[in-house]
Amino acid sequence: MSLGAEVLSLLMFATACAVLLAGYPVAFSLAGTAFAYAVVGSFFDVFDLRLLGGLSSRYLGVMINEVLVAVPLFVFMGVMLERARIAEQLLETIGLLFGRLRGGLGYSVVIVGMLLAASTGIVGATVVTMGLLSLPTMLKRGYDPKLATGVICASGTLGQIIPPSIVLVLLGDILQGANTQAQLALGNFAPDPVSVVDLFAGAFIPGLVLVVLYLAWITLMAVIRPKSCPTIVDSGEYGNLGRRTLRVLVPPAILILSVLGSIIAGVATPTEAAAVGSTGAILLAGRGLVPERPMPIYTAGLSLVAMLLIASLFDMRMQRDVVPFADRAAFVVACLLSLGLIWGLAVSLVRVHRSGVLGNVMRSTMKISCMVFIILLGASVFSLVFRGFGGDMLVADLLSDLPGGALGAMIVVMALMFVMGFFLDFIEIVFVVVPIVGPVLIQLGLDPVWLGVMIAINLQTSFLTPPFGFALFYLRGVAPPSVTTMDIYRGIVPFVLIQILGLIVLALFPALATWLPKALFG
Repeated sequence: MSLGAEVLSLLMFATACAVLLAGYPVAFSLAGTAFAYAVVGSFFDVFDLRLLGGLSSRYLGVMINEVLVAVPLFVFMGVMLERARIAEQLLETIGLLFGRLRGGLGYSVVIVGMLLAASTGIVGATVVTMGLLSLPTMLKRGYDPKLATGVICASGTLGQIIPPSIVLVLLGDILQGANTQAQLALGNFAPDPVSVVDLFAGAFIPGLVLVVLYLAWITLMAVIRPKSCPTIVDSGEYGNLGRRTLRVLVPPAILILSVLGSIIAGVATPTEAAAVGSTGAILLAGRGLVPERPMPIYTAGLSLVAMLLIASLFDMRMQRDVVPFADRAAFVVACLLSLGLIWGLAVSLVRVHRSGVLGNVMRSTMKISCMVFIILLGASVFSLVFRGFGGDMLVADLLSDLPGGALGAMIVVMALMFVMGFFLDFIEIVFVVVPIVGPVLIQLGLDPVWLGVMIAINLQTSFLTPPFGFALFYLRGVAPPSVTTMDIYRGIVPFVLIQILGLIVLALFPALATWLPKALFG
């Protein structure tokens, strides 16, 4: 690799960051910068324009990648649940459950954030919804605005790390290629695959650790500054709380268990589980928007769960030469259950459509999905040109020569992503940085699942860091005028430190991310 190519690769990376900071559209900034530098490199005879012919195969790979189909399905699931007022019901009910405790509203926000993360995974929708519903209540009850806004912002970002998460889907797809590339460079021509399922399992325990740390901070504030998080005065709202809790919590819990359980148990791929989640979200929306005559929806929900159980217990392939009687009977039962599912799904779709929610959900899903995939295509151009300049070799040499070996390289990469998170969106960092540094770090001996979870937590922090943390902007847009921007910035500082503490704990105890995938999948 010539010195001119090295210089151009670094200049291209710096130019792309500058253009993104200037506010230009991400996909076109990445692709346009790459094309411009490719032409300049060709003029100086340090880049072969024929390499751009590989874009067609890259785009075709994106189009036929079954894992990426999960992205619009999970987006649809999250938007549907958000528009169906599931979060509102959860916040009201769990707020009453913890209302008699000092800091109870804060506990409820964190727990609802965890449940929404496991059922939606969309940070913007979660932060806005909880900001609209819980922030006025917390302020009315006498909560410190800094604590209230910090809890809401931090809890809303749990969708980045708790599966099913769009970040984990995208990271899993990229790390799968990075792991293959690294293992081939090491001479291993039959590497163990790294899948989205591995990342889902690996992120589960670290996500719960973050939830516990958030709850611990609220408890600490309740002890040292009790006036910052008072109790809710009993106003007679606790009648039939047990029945209300079951009615509100059980359906989302069943949906979460169906999606995550089917993935972890190996019954469904992430894409198939995303389809199950989208179907369940439609059923929950139909029940939530029109509570009357719930029998078709209950029938469909039970049918869906029963079909998942049958699929896990019986071999449903009917193309075999010899099909045991039990499998044939299970197939017939599954066909009958599918009729119940179709009935309830049709009723729910009619209700959601008549309420005007379905059209809005479809449009939002299309916008978010298009944004993700157009950035992916633009990042493919950037990555191809960067590698054409030999930038990947330059990065590999730089990281390999750092003092401390793999640990030193990991610290530098984590610090770089943390700083970039101040200014860039997580999707930009995933598509631009991870394909460059991922193969190098794995080649240095780091576990790809642990690496993926570390990156996911680091990217989660990017939503919280001023001045451009997106969660802060989302909450600022719905917060009342009495809450200042400085309140939000000051309130989020402890949770950023908690995120860093979570990264340190995971770095010291990698088994938090690697034990569950190994226990489940060997």
